[in-house]
Amino acid sequence: MAASVLQDDKLSFSKLIRFNIIMGSIHLIQGTFMMFFAFFIYPNLDGSGTQSFTIPVIGNYLDFVIGEGLVLTNTDTLFELPFLPLTASFLLLSAVFHFIIAFPYRDKYVSDLKQGINKLRWYEYALSSSLMIVLISALFGVRDVAVFALIALSNAAMNLFGLDMELLNSGAGKTGRKVNWLPFIFGSVIGLAPWVAIAFYIGVNPNLDAVPGFVWAILVTYFVAFNTFPVNMWLQYKGVGKFKNYLHGERGYIILSLVAKSLLTWLVLFGSFQPS
Repeated sequence: MAASVLQDDKLSFSKLIRFNIIMGSIHLIQGTFMMFFAFFIYPNLDGSGTQSFTIPVIGNYLDFVIGEGLVLTNTDTLFELPFLPLTASFLLLSAVFHFIIAFPYRDKYVSDLKQGINKLRWYEYALSSSLMIVLISALFGVRDVAVFALIALSNAAMNLFGLDMELLNSGAGKTGRKVNWLPFIFGSVIGLAPWVAIAFYIGVNPNLDAVPGFVWAILVTYFVAFNTFPVNMWLQYKGVGKFKNYLHGERGYIILSLVAKSLLTWLVLFGSFQPS
């Protein structure tokens, strides 16, 4: 049976609002520090005077050679991803959503929670976690703009399936309706796509021994954190222990989001001190 929405002294709507403010502030502080580091500290560390930790994004085009019957691949660098500012941006993005929930969206947030839904959570994850997985894939050699787009879109789709899961099963805990697990299953399948792409690039890389340790730490840490989110949802909709209360699962999502983003940010930060 799915979790139902229960309010008690230990976990009330007002306490969740305050919790969002606290978590938003922590995200904001970390994101601001990372942005400051990217533009004012890191340029002096590498001696360039510029924010130079960037990832080139390429596009491949078909070039037809008339009369020779050959098709050549023409590769151009389209733009560069500024890695450190983008790392800061998913923290700042999360802060913005926490503050939207706590202030202008507060009443709607509470009414949605009463139905076992948090729409803004999934919209924020669709943006921030997609950016996170794109940055991680870049560390393992992904460069093609089309691959980046597919990784981001498949990850976003996974999170939107999470929203669909909540919308489809809203009130199931109260009415005793059977939980429809199809969105969970479909989301889990499409959510594998970015990891399949990363695994492929790891598999074809002949120089894995040259991959810095902090990059492997980022991959393993985020993979573990990534998989705690579906576990949180499964516990909610199975109604296991404290997760019978939907608000407990909501608090779990907030904590997991902070932990995942913070670990990734600090691993990137310390990794940037390593020689190129």
